[in-house]
Amino acid sequence: MAKFRVRVSTGEGFGAGTWDKMSVSIVGTRGETPPLPLDHLGKEFNAGAEEDFEVTPPQDVGQVLLVRVHKAPPALPRALAPLAGDAWFCRWLQLTPHGAAPLCFPCYQWLEGEGSLVLREGTAKISWEDHHPTLQQHRREELQARRETYRWKTYLPGWPRCLDEETVKNLNLNIKYSVAKNTTFYLRGSSALAELKLKGLLDRKGLWKSLEEMRRVFNFRKTPAVEYVFEHWQEDAFFAYQFLNGLNPVLIRRCHHLPKNFPVTDAMVAPVLGPGTSLQAELEKGSLFLVDYSLLAGVRTNVINGRPQFSTAPMTLLYQRPGRGPLLPLAIQLSQTPGANSPIFLPSDDKWDWLLAKTWVRNAEFSIHEALTHLLQAHLVPEVFALATLRQLPHCHPLFKLLIPHTRYTLHINTLARERLIAPGEVVDRSTGLGIGGFSELIQKNMEQLNYSALCLPDDIRARGVGDIPDYYYRDDGMQIWGAVECFVSEMISIYYPSDESVRDDSELQAWVWEIFSEGFLGRESSGLPSTLGTREALIQYVTMVIFNCSAKHSAVSAGQFDFGAWMPNLPPSMQLPPPTSKGQASLEGFLATLPPVNATCDVVIALWLLSKEPGDRRPLGTYPDEHFTEEAPRRSIAAFQSRLAEISRDIQERNRSLALPYPYLDPPLIENSVSI
Repeated sequence: MAKFRVRVSTGEGFGAGTWDKMSVSIVGTRGETPPLPLDHLGKEFNAGAEEDFEVTPPQDVGQVLLVRVHKAPPALPRALAPLAGDAWFCRWLQLTPHGAAPLCFPCYQWLEGEGSLVLREGTAKISWEDHHPTLQQHRREELQARRETYRWKTYLPGWPRCLDEETVKNLNLNIKYSVAKNTTFYLRGSSALAELKLKGLLDRKGLWKSLEEMRRVFNFRKTPAVEYVFEHWQEDAFFAYQFLNGLNPVLIRRCHHLPKNFPVTDAMVAPVLGPGTSLQAELEKGSLFLVDYSLLAGVRTNVINGRPQFSTAPMTLLYQRPGRGPLLPLAIQLSQTPGANSPIFLPSDDKWDWLLAKTWVRNAEFSIHEALTHLLQAHLVPEVFALATLRQLPHCHPLFKLLIPHTRYTLHINTLARERLIAPGEVVDRSTGLGIGGFSELIQKNMEQLNYSALCLPDDIRARGVGDIPDYYYRDDGMQIWGAVECFVSEMISIYYPSDESVRDDSELQAWVWEIFSEGFLGRESSGLPSTLGTREALIQYVTMVIFNCSAKHSAVSAGQFDFGAWMPNLPPSMQLPPPTSKGQASLEGFLATLPPVNATCDVVIALWLLSKEPGDRRPLGTYPDEHFTEEAPRRSIAAFQSRLAEISRDIQERNRSLALPYPYLDPPLIENSVSI
């Protein structure tokens, strides 16, 4: 009988190799071989190894369709018995029939204990391209097995549904942090924790004695950005700058009509606007902008160290000076209800009145950013994309191959967040002004409003009317990256979908889109999220949206958390006194008494430190070391995508060299492919 050469590649990571015995069964159009051992003298399948074997099937199986890879414990001496049944990471398998071209079978999966993996040749195939019953059956069985492994659950009512696992210990190895990433993550957290414990701060429930004391404490993890924030946090121009290029650059919108519940007058803003103009004139010119935290109105607040905390739903009016002058704040109202007890604070007010009003806005920014922009939109929504991809798209589907790198570790970090960050008694619950109860209310409210256009950057920029505001680096860099991703996705879709009809006829794609709509967006038609896709154009926009939100958007709203939050008065997680109801009462002592207590501050700053930096084992945007695509056309598109991202990076770095505060959060080499921290 004809021999086959089998080449097997084992992963390089810690623990990727195995002591177990491996064999393969070759499945063809005329039948299936029994398991054929892959065996040499000595130990095979070490981490990083690529090994060749020769197997001789007892019968001719015809054209090869699938390869089954079997793993079973060897007969070992008792002393070595614990090594049996270990996990193995297979990168790929290559099968070369005698006298024929090699067939590559991408894998990139863990196999735990005794069991089998079923692999098919690497050419990406949509379901309507598979005509052989064995291949059709394999698609169905693979998805059925995945749906049993990865199940949905409701974590809290009104939230997007999520993975049904209680703890990261129980996760399938294929979605778990690598040993290297896990170790680095915990070492980083432990070092910061130990340092603040040593200083006795995590147990101190009282107030900060002075701004200087706070400054001394947070020397422990300085970055140039943290230094810049400390130097400039009280300045109006920096306060306004953060709405464009800070942690939450997605709220600011052009204001053409002042809200009825924000009765700013010409007299109030004349000192900033200057002579020869008026509010109405500037509204008509389009030079006024609004940031409204109305979602915070009525949201429940937390109790920290036995003391009730306070929250507000402020509105901030901003003015863009003619030319390229800085954006500046004009007025702040700390509630949604104007009146004698809700004065409008102005830059011309007493220093401490104005600083306290701005600090209340920054506290609202913390709450909206952490609950909605970060947790909901940059973690829970990408988890929906990841889970639906695993459950509805088989390994051979071109969209699975395209999207799986953008789901890496998302299910791990989100399960860990539910276990250690947002669970009752954990950081959010014990040290933020809203606690998990307030976070949950905010998420429920925002889910009623969240729409498709907010997830598509070009539509979002248009809807907020901020296409031409100067020095808006989040928009500038984000649009460049959106364009690069869209071009890449367009090329990939054109390779595999020849027509709109081919999109409509892809039942797996339609099931994926439906599951995201029904499980993630809870079937809410007002979200504008598609429940089906009917054209190639719609598919390109949708897949671009998924990749952008799983990579660039997360980086933009996550990577700067420590930079902007380490100096706590710039982003206070909680406020201990009620908001002012009149002017002329504020002072340094009152300001310090309003800020969060020492232990809560340290608790949150450690979390921000941990969540701002990838703990090793990184895969920057556009890097695909797992070669799921084996054909030339998609590989060319990947290379073109990487080249475009390198150009964008050069432009960003060139611009950043001339900025007092660089904006690095959307520089492609610093963007992770997926939500993994």
